[in-house]
Parts: sequence; C-alpha cells; structure tokens
Amino acid sequence: MTRLADRLCALAADSEAINFTTIALPNDVVESEAATVAAGPFSALLAEAIAHAYDHGEAQWTNTAASFAAGLAGQHSFLHLTSTLEALLRSPQTTQALAKSLNNALLNGFADTLRQTPLLAAARLEGAVRLATSKAVSPYKVWGTLDELPTNGPEDFLERVPRILGVALDCWAQEEAVTSTVRGLLEQLSVDEAADAGAMFELGCDRLRQALSSSSLADVTRQTAEARRYFAAAGAAEEARDEASVYAAVCDALLGFTSHDTDKVSAAADAIENAMHRRAAWLLGTHQPAWLQPRVSAEIAWSRLLLQLRAASDLLHQPVWMDPWRALDAVLAAYRSARTVQPVGNAAELTGLAALVEPAIEEGFLKQQSFLAALQHAAQQPHEHPDAVFDATTAAQLASNLSKRMQDRQQNTTPQRSSDLDEDDQSGRTASRLHRLAPTLVLNLGLDDALRIAQGLDDSALLIIEGIAYNGDVARLKASDPLIIPQLDRLIAELSAFPDFTGEVRHTFEALVEQTLLFLKSRSDLTSKSLLGPGRKGEKPYDYRRQPEQGQRAPLEDDLQRDFHGWLQAGPLHNIVSVEPIDAALGRADVLVHFGALRYLTEIKMDSTDNTRDHLERKYLTQASEYSNTNAPFGQLLVLDLTNKATGTQRIDELTWVTSHRPDGATIDRAVVAGIVTGNRVTPSVYSR
Repeated sequence: MTRLADRLCALAADSEAINFTTIALPNDVVESEAATVAAGPFSALLAEAIAHAYDHGEAQWTNTAASFAAGLAGQHSFLHLTSTLEALLRSPQTTQALAKSLNNALLNGFADTLRQTPLLAAARLEGAVRLATSKAVSPYKVWGTLDELPTNGPEDFLERVPRILGVALDCWAQEEAVTSTVRGLLEQLSVDEAADAGAMFELGCDRLRQALSSSSLADVTRQTAEARRYFAAAGAAEEARDEASVYAAVCDALLGFTSHDTDKVSAAADAIENAMHRRAAWLLGTHQPAWLQPRVSAEIAWSRLLLQLRAASDLLHQPVWMDPWRALDAVLAAYRSARTVQPVGNAAELTGLAALVEPAIEEGFLKQQSFLAALQHAAQQPHEHPDAVFDATTAAQLASNLSKRMQDRQQNTTPQRSSDLDEDDQSGRTASRLHRLAPTLVLNLGLDDALRIAQGLDDSALLIIEGIAYNGDVARLKASDPLIIPQLDRLIAELSAFPDFTGEVRHTFEALVEQTLLFLKSRSDLTSKSLLGPGRKGEKPYDYRRQPEQGQRAPLEDDLQRDFHGWLQAGPLHNIVSVEPIDAALGRADVLVHFGALRYLTEIKMDSTDNTRDHLERKYLTQASEYSNTNAPFGQLLVLDLTNKATGTQRIDELTWVTSHRPDGATIDRAVVAGIVTGNRVTPSVYSR
C-alpha cells in the first residue's frame, strides 16, 4: 500500500479525523500514488480531499488531482466510482478543473467496460452525461458514445439507461441528430423486459415536451394523446410507477381542456393528487441520486397545477379565464420544474458552473398565447383589476383589436405590414413609440401584431399593456434561476418547521410565497420600463420605488398595495385566488388572498427610518400575524423601505425571511414571510460619481 493509501486508511479508521474542511494533503504525495488510489477502495476519500483543495484555492494539488482524474479509468468498483464522482461533481470548481480528464477516463474504452462490467459502464455513462449537460465539456464525445450504444446489453446496464437517455432528450431536444438516435434507442428498449417501463416513461415525457412546444391545438392534442399512451403503458409494465400515473393524468387534463370536458379535468386533478401521495409514500426514506432529485420548486409547481385544475373544473366554460394554452402553460411549469436536473454542484449552492439544467423547450408560441389570454381577460373584465386598469372606452378598443387579430388569424388573412399600420395611425403612434413604451409587448408578439393591438390606444393604456406583458414574463418561474430557487427552497424549508404547514395549507401558502418572491425580485429591477401598477385615479404612471422628483408626491403604502394586488390578479394564481385590498381608505393597506376557505393576509407597511429586520419585526410583526387568529396561522409582511440609499441597495436574498410571533398566552406560533420592497432609489449611475 502507498503512503497516501496508508494515510487515507488511517483516516477511515478514525471517524473523528474524517473532516475534509480541515484536512491538509501530505506534501510528499506523488502523482503515481494518486492514480493508484483512484483505482482502489479509497478513491472517494481522496476525491473529497481534492474537492476541498479546489474549493479553497490550494493550487499545490493541481498535478495530483489531474493524475487522480486520469487514474479513475482503472476503477472497477461501481460503488467506489459512483461515490467518487459524487464527491468530485459536488464541487463546481473541481468539475471545471478536471472535466476534460474525467470525461476521457469515463468514456475511453467504454465498449470494453460494457462487456466486462455492465453496471460500471452505466455509472460511467451517467457521469459523462452529467459533465456534458452541465456544459463542463463538449457533448460530442458522449453523443458519439450514445450513437454506438447497444440495446441488447446486460440487464444491469439496460435498466439504468432510460433515465440517462431521458436527461439527454430533455437537454438536447433541439439537436435533431442526437434526439433521433436517443428516441430510436428508447423505442428499442421499450420492448426489453429490463428497461421497458423506464423507456416508455421517457418516451412519454418526450411526446409531452413536444406538445409543450407545439403551435397548433391539433399538434397539442396528437402529441398529448401519444404521451398518454406511453405513460399508461409504463404504469402497466411496472408496479408502483406512480410518476407515470401522474403524467397520464396530466395528459387527461390537457385533453379535457381541448374538448372542454369539465368532468375529465376534475377527474384528472383527483388522479394527480392521489398518485402524488402514493409516490411520496413509496419513496419515503429511499435513496435517490441527488442530481436527479426535484427541488422544492417542483413541489410548488405540481401543487399550483392541482389548484388550477380544480378551479378550472368549475370555470372552464369561461373562455376568458383559462383556455387550453393557459392550461398547457401551467403544465409546462410543472414539467420544467420536475425534470430540471442538477448535474454539478451542491444542492445548497447554485453558484459557479451551471448547476441546474432545465429541459430545452421551445415555448415562444405558448408564452405568446398565455399573454394574449391574460390581455383578453384584462380587456373583457377590467373591473377585476386594481382601479379598473382600463376605462370602458379603452377596454372596448383593446377587445376589438384583439378580436380582429384573432379573426384574421383564423381566416388566414395576411396581416398588415407595420408600415401600413403606421400610415393608418393618425396619432403618430409608430414603431418607435412601441419600442420605447412597450418593449416586452413587441418581444412577445412581434412588431406587426403589437402595432395592431396598439391601434387607437394612448400612451397610458400602452404602458398598462406593457406592465401586463412584463409581469407575465417575470412571473414565469425559471426552475434554474440561481437567485430565486435557493431562496424559495430556504423559505419553504423554514416554513416546514411549523406543524400546521401541511396538506392544503402547504399547497396554497407555498404557491402564494412563490409569487411573492417573484414579485420582490421583479421590483428589485429598476431598469424595467413597465408600469408598476396604475397610479391613483387621474394620476400619470408613477414609479413608487424611485426617489421622488421635484414636484412629485411621496410614495405611500397603497402604491405598494395596488402593485402587489395587480401582480396577483394578473399572474398564474388568477382565478385560483380571490384578491382584495383591505381598508385602504381607512389608512390600512393590506391584501387578502382567498384560496377557498383558507385566507392569508399580506400586511403592507412603509418605513423611512430603519430597514433592519429587528426594527421591522418589532414595529409590524404583531399586526401582521394578528389576522391569522381565525384561520391558518400563516401570513405575509411587505414593507416599502424609504430609507436613504446613499450606499446602494440590498440583494433579493437579503430582503426576504421567515419569522414568527406568539401572542401572550397563546400556544401556536404565527408564521410570517417578510419581504422588503426597496424604495427611494436612484439610478445606479449615481453611485459611480
């Protein structure tokens, strides 16, 4: 045994000594020893030490680490290899430094490994796919390996392959040469007893992903029906394949929307909920690869989809609320969150090398249709929005513009050119006005359609439309958002410590918290030109976050109240919740959100003296928690921070936290999610002067 192996053996024998946050590498370690250890039983221990060295910038380990990575080609134990790869890939810095060497060690001689040790070959292929999907290495080598992959191999190998191929399809869906190969492999595996259930499930996911990228309801229906067939077959092929049952029910819900079958949508919602409960119970306490585990955002997305489906079964006959495109958009959020993987990095750290990888879905058309549905609702029922958003004349003009656009599309009428529309517009409302006032509208619809919708509308109405477009964009949670996802995970984990955070309360409150966090992120972006909620009646659009200019009034609590109210009314929770402002005329600015019998109050405050957590909790927490006395013990506190910003502003992860209050004599804590909206802001260029 080498000197390094002796040292690692001693560490392994002394459990108290295995602390890789403090271990120092022996100075006399030579490269040949590292390669030898990489092929032996202590490879995972040395991998931990190497990752520690890279995480702490210990450059003297570079040669040893390179030798270790190359030496992994000689590792013949499945367990040692998987443990070693997990230790290395947990560190983005280590992955980035060793990626090329690791990729070569994993894929060189892959065919021989498959023949001799099939389970080890599966671990090698998984590691190589993780490196390629995280963009740590070029994917061409792993693509070549997939192209030559046999489908008549040993069962040990084949039963692990479908999920790896599913990740490849999700991440490289736009690469036709790769997807055709992978689909062919899955089709062949779908008739193999060792891999049939997994292969059919991944083929179902592939068809559902294609449905989410479709631009016609005919394609949506066809792809969804095919996905439904694969999911049903996967569930029949293997007992307790509950994720297949979940997705089969999702397909039923989409097909119910396209046929306006409310009973089918309602039954699908019940099936999804039951299958998710069974799956959670079945997986409780079992091991799952960390890089494939869905994050909290996936749980919230599924919960929100359930809430939407249950509401839709009662309201499906109202076309201005949720048509098949908006239903498809809800499914997109759930699919994207559930299928997002973390090939590299620690679950608690999403910095450095790309840690979260979403499925590659072309969603442009779907996003456009979802926005148009929201805009149509605002035009047809403006009274449901704060301060009625559009007056009657403007709402009628917008509804007419939308209707004419739809008729032209259905009749395949050639749209007017933007130059023609400019000539017809007698108010001088040209393309330059749209790019200046409504850039998100133009981005979503294209210039020609944006001009058609803007005809006859004044600047104020156009700013409101831009606000709807912008809010719709930022309210679409990205499952790989490196700022939002860790904060959402943290908030839900802290809320989970409260015993009442279960069942329907958990499903509903976490959906509200997600939207609140996205609201806070969007309002931290001072560069947005969108209208942040309508100003007071008769008032020009007013950005309450900015330091008032000379002659402008000071921001008020009800500016934040109207903005948050409008955000919830126009976002993905619309018609799942009933939102109402509370006692604004009497000096209180609060927002009450109803999920059926469950109610959550968001207390709205402003403070110009102190923005520290201690101060805000001392001053406002009791009032924010009081309303939950007669309902679920959860609420929110939003504070408009009007303190001086001479030294800059805080990040979103510094502006949100979970706290609690227990009144004297009470036995139950009232949990409150607190957030700060930064006001009294100046443009960033001021700080460089």
